[in-house]
Amino acid sequence: MTPSPAEPRGRDPELERLADRLRSTRDYLGMSQQYVSDSTGIPRSAISDIERALRRVDSLELKKLARLYTLPVTYFLSDQDNADPAALAAAGIPRALVELTDGDLQEVLNFAEFLKFRRAQERDPDAEGRERPDPPGAGR
Repeated sequence: MTPSPAEPRGRDPELERLADRLRSTRDYLGMSQQYVSDSTGIPRSAISDIERALRRVDSLELKKLARLYTLPVTYFLSDQDNADPAALAAAGIPRALVELTDGDLQEVLNFAEFLKFRRAQERDPDAEGRERPDPPGAGR
């Protein structure tokens, strides 16, 4: 027996996951569907349908949305229910480093060390008065 057109077909869990990630990311960033539409050129009604899993998003639209949300496309396509956008973004680092000079690469390393140092200070605010090494790049 075939379902009548009025009966909803089974929902695609991958489409649901993608729709949920797109909607929750937009909400988290405080962007309206109209703002997303204006920024990407994707019609607002299409944004709504995509976020409700009523319409599939094509690859160019997903690329535009990921760029606007400053997240890698892989975050939205990941099969993991609790995908970590930072880990997926880190996977793109080697590609981003390809054309950098040796000096640029050293700056990237210095910045990574700075972030690590800052994170350690945030975790242990009582360490303020303790002896600690100079942050990377200090003394230049």
